Amino acid sequence: MSTTGATADPPPSSRKSSNSGDPLAALGSLPGVAESVESVRKAVDRVYGHRIMRRRSTEITAEAALRGARGSAALSGADWALEEVRRRTDFSGDAEARVMGAALRLSAEAGQLLSIWRQSPLRVLARLHLVAAASSGDEVGRPRLAGEAVDEPLIELPLPDAGEVSGRLEGLADLIIAGTSAPALVTAAVVHGELLALRPFVSHNGLVARAAERIVLIGSGLDPKAICPAEVGYAELGRASYLAALDGYVSGTPEGMAAWIAHCGRAVELGVRESTAVCEALQRGAA
Repeated sequence: MSTTGATADPPPSSRKSSNSGDPLAALGSLPGVAESVESVRKAVDRVYGHRIMRRRSTEITAEAALRGARGSAALSGADWALEEVRRRTDFSGDAEARVMGAALRLSAEAGQLLSIWRQSPLRVLARLHLVAAASSGDEVGRPRLAGEAVDEPLIELPLPDAGEVSGRLEGLADLIIAGTSAPALVTAAVVHGELLALRPFVSHNGLVARAAERIVLIGSGLDPKAICPAEVGYAELGRASYLAALDGYVSGTPEGMAAWIAHCGRAVELGVRESTAVCEALQRGAA
């Protein structure tokens, strides 16, 4: 997979721009990004306008959380059928079961952290890792230290060292706390991509990155009821497409960044399609 080359731009969280206090906003003008943003907005508006949302939005939110967790787990190596996820009650067994359990816990936790995210995103990320890991080791709930290995076998990008991770996490947190005029999709895509590129924790980085993206989409007001599970879309688009798009983010080039944002937008639209199908099933009395 590609790495950041000498001609690539630095990622948004590491930029020190002297002429702009809002580096994320510039990403909105990249080729194709405005179209992705508009397409996502229209799709989200349509599902929120569905007649079933007026009466049964809580059910749709719960179903989206379940399906989103299943999709996120699939990208981390536990590709289970939805009915198997519904049926199982014990997720403490083999490695795949533990991944699925972590995804389900994160899906439930994300909505509880919205009020903290804008003030202390690093605290939220630490909490997400703690919830995913479900253990009490010294390495849980904090960025990895120099020399600590990372268990993220499905992402094969070169691993930034602990010093770079620390600096870029601080940069990302500063951007979130300062606020941005960038569309929610752009901010969510950058948070997601940066966490995947850094892999700041010793484990569960993919699951945490997708949960953080979910928090941005909900907290921004784009998807306040959490009914548009992008994780479903990423799983449907496939791991190969996901990793290829991530290569674009890591490249730092305008084309690569735009391609990553477009990929994230397409995933949200597929999540919308999933929840629209749930609405239709509820309306017919079939679910």
